[in-house]
Amino acid sequence: MADGSAAVNRAFLDYIVVAKTRESDVITSLILAPVSGVVPDYRPGQHLVFRLDIDGARVLRHYSVSGNPSEPGTLRISVKREPAPRNRPDLPAGLGSGHMHDHVQAGDTLVAAGPIGQFILDETSRRPVLLFSGGVGLTPMMSMLHRLVLSSDRRVYFVHACENGNAHAFSDEVAALARQRQGVTVHFAYREPTGHDRIGRNFHSAGLVGRDVLQALLPLDDYDVYLCGPPAFMQANWRLLRGLGVAAGRIHYEFFGPATVLETGEGEPDNPVAGAATQEPGQLMASPASTAGRTQRTGLPLAPAESLPSVVRAVAAAPAAGMQVSFGSTGITVPWDDSCSSLLDLAEQAGLSPDFNCRAGLCNTCMSTLVSGQVEYFEPPLDPPPEGKVLLCCSRPAGSLVIELAA
Repeated sequence: MADGSAAVNRAFLDYIVVAKTRESDVITSLILAPVSGVVPDYRPGQHLVFRLDIDGARVLRHYSVSGNPSEPGTLRISVKREPAPRNRPDLPAGLGSGHMHDHVQAGDTLVAAGPIGQFILDETSRRPVLLFSGGVGLTPMMSMLHRLVLSSDRRVYFVHACENGNAHAFSDEVAALARQRQGVTVHFAYREPTGHDRIGRNFHSAGLVGRDVLQALLPLDDYDVYLCGPPAFMQANWRLLRGLGVAAGRIHYEFFGPATVLETGEGEPDNPVAGAATQEPGQLMASPASTAGRTQRTGLPLAPAESLPSVVRAVAAAPAAGMQVSFGSTGITVPWDDSCSSLLDLAEQAGLSPDFNCRAGLCNTCMSTLVSGQVEYFEPPLDPPPEGKVLLCCSRPAGSLVIELAA
């Protein structure tokens, strides 16, 4: 995306849903045409930010562009229906994904900003590429694969792990792209193939993607790796790739789940078998250096108080009624809205456009000055901010606040 497009892509635009396609038992695609007639410039891997009005509440949800970046006139997004978290069945299923699956139809109008984000294909590199995904993590990989097949001659390895053929989206599309030119290798791994899968041989390996699979598939080389999927998949495969000698700086990643530090130690994991693509627990996160984060916040724990500066200690008490949040020199003061997930959401709802990237407490892009007041962190920051600073994307007020947004 050209530099001049970055600011434009932060504006919310109207899109008409021109088609809705069921890709698998859990993933549905929407084809979107901008009402303006002009598709914003974007890079493979970026995402749209949707502003949805659901049951009288405004929510923001982020979905990757999954189609061909060169397709004129339209964008494709693909949405996985999110169940309630496995470890918290008392929590509701995904509000945004359920709305997209059950209520949005062809002919409807959706409002979205973007595409934006830093989980993007490096098109200046000449290295071979490994696109390695689990579950709905394949959606940004689809945009990357289209660009690599149609606009480059780089060697490409597309490795995707999912539960079985019922959950697998885009298998035919990926196979068709791989047939368009030499140098594209595809590997599908099903954790628990069905009988139909085994009869049709719709996959290349059963069980978890492990060291043996990657070693057999990948020649010894210096790869650009793009990694995206749920937490168990990400954590295991980050460590597996590092154990195979892939430099950390070559691994670009985006993942679904709590803000887990991927690299808990150098070298191989205790069990050198990579994690399978498990169900996402209802939220979408991103890496600190190279990704665009997306989040559905449900029942997240507070940060340990001892890990944060005293002025922004997480507090367990419920937010006080009548709280006001002032955004410093902007002159805007608004009451806290409990429907907002974070201070970042509140600022955007107030018409402001703070800088952000991960929306997950990982990258510190949204760091702002806390002039007065205290906040609580519902997602522990990966790198706690200095005294007097606050991360908007993963905090809520613990009382009235004055915040000075970064210039």
